[in-house]
Amino acid sequence: MLRRLLVITVPLLVALVAALGIPLASAVVQRETQTTYLDRLSDASRFAALGESALQSDRLEALSQEIQRYDTLYDIPVALVSADKRILLASRQGFDPSNDREVVKSLNTALNGGVRPEPEYTGWPWRTGPMVVVEPVGRDSEVVAAVVTISQTRGLRTEVLRQWGLMALAGLAPMLAVVAAAWPMSRWVLRPVGRLDEATAAVAAGNLDVRADEVGGPQELRRLARSFNTMVDVVGKALNRQKAFVADASHQLRNPLASLRLAVDNLEPHVEGELAQEAHQIAVEEAEEMGRVLDTLLAATRLDSARQTEPVEIDQLLATHRAAWQALASRSGVTLRIDVPAGLTMQEPPGGLGSVLDELVSNAIRLANATEVTITGKHGELHVVDNGDGLSPEERELALQRFWRATKHQNIAGTGMGLAICAELIESAGGTLTLHDADPGLDVKVALSASRNGTSA
Repeated sequence: MLRRLLVITVPLLVALVAALGIPLASAVVQRETQTTYLDRLSDASRFAALGESALQSDRLEALSQEIQRYDTLYDIPVALVSADKRILLASRQGFDPSNDREVVKSLNTALNGGVRPEPEYTGWPWRTGPMVVVEPVGRDSEVVAAVVTISQTRGLRTEVLRQWGLMALAGLAPMLAVVAAAWPMSRWVLRPVGRLDEATAAVAAGNLDVRADEVGGPQELRRLARSFNTMVDVVGKALNRQKAFVADASHQLRNPLASLRLAVDNLEPHVEGELAQEAHQIAVEEAEEMGRVLDTLLAATRLDSARQTEPVEIDQLLATHRAAWQALASRSGVTLRIDVPAGLTMQEPPGGLGSVLDELVSNAIRLANATEVTITGKHGELHVVDNGDGLSPEERELALQRFWRATKHQNIAGTGMGLAICAELIESAGGTLTLHDADPGLDVKVALSASRNGTSA
């Protein structure tokens, strides 16, 4: 999370600096270009004034010496061009600016219109061309010549780059300072979040002894940590009360129920008459049903204690339960087939998958009105399939609800809790239990992870 926060913050800061720096960098270029141009224009204007006097007096020697000294001192060639574009004077031998298209364009503007042409050069560091300045000698229709200076711009571009470098340093220093401050600040803010995340994961895995850090971080996170710890305390107390209730109910109800069942059984020799014997049998069945209901309710109450999954070898599980399934199938006249590949491993809540398969096989044998029940498996899946009456789509949607029973099963012993508890056990292991049409019959699919990645509900 810290890296993601910095990845978001730093580019935004860079974009802000760029948004401020780019216009400033452009302003620096314009300013330095303008300064250089005005300097060259001042020199050209002075040469134009001297040229006008020299042409009127026909004395060009002094002007020739002046532009040569200027060229020698500043390395800027100067030429005096007549109205018919002849070179009257040049600061260096062979200098003919009329060979340059840009210079010719500027000369036409100065000589024909009598106005100073606007400079076309801007001092961006990647532009390597010279700066051309043309100043007309005379004004309006009295223009008799023009002064041309061609300045190399290496110094201008160097100055622009120097100022850009200073600006970059000036912008980089606060940006680095902000990043340096953001790193510990982000860690200070996010460290409690990370610890709270770890505590939440531990609680989800069933460890209610873990607590979040209430000391570090901002006040809002400390308050959140205190609320989280309070919530864990409340949940822990509720679960402890629930476990105590389970223990008490198991102890307090089983003994009276066992005594009641024993008393009902002891009445059998003293019951005479067909109606009395029938009533006695009903009492026996109701006592047995009460026992099953108690076992089912206690199993449902213990669901929340099974949070951490563990791997189970399906071969070993089948070897343990096969005999009981086969005996139940034989008593009911049902053929049981098992087709599961060797070496299959799946995750399960502790002790959960065996009881789930017991319930699914028992339901298929007792309730489906089937002649054959098949257990198949592959990577991450187990199927209990029967060829019986099956369930309608509406019944399949309701079958995983607690206490729901199909109309055709109302007269068969059962509580309507077994399939719902199986589904909850599988979900607590990170899997799913779903019902599908087998045409004919019902296909109960159990999907569970084959690795430890799906360890928590």
